[in-house]
Amino acid sequence: MRQQTDPRFPVDLSLLVRRLTDVWRDLAQQVNGVTEGSIASFHAARVSAPAVGKYAVGDFVRNSTPSELGTAGSKYIVHGWTCTVAGEPGTWVESRFLTGN
Repeated sequence: MRQQTDPRFPVDLSLLVRRLTDVWRDLAQQVNGVTEGSIASFHAARVSAPAVGKYAVGDFVRNSTPSELGTAGSKYIVHGWTCTVAGEPGTWVESRFLTGN
């Protein structure tokens, strides 16, 4: 998740507090992603690709409920989802691993 370098804070105090809260949350999420081992930001495991929030290309969300899918001879698991187009929530592609079954 890329942070703005010039967030343009509002002058109105109530709007300023809200904007600062949003910026703080976004920064905390980015720092948490970096501490989890990836500059592109690695997010906590989920049951599906994100449907809300800002994401950058390369962000990865691990699948918290992997199971074997597919048909005999081409079974796979969905390890997680990779963001391929930045945005809110971005465009996500499954990261699959073949199981050999």
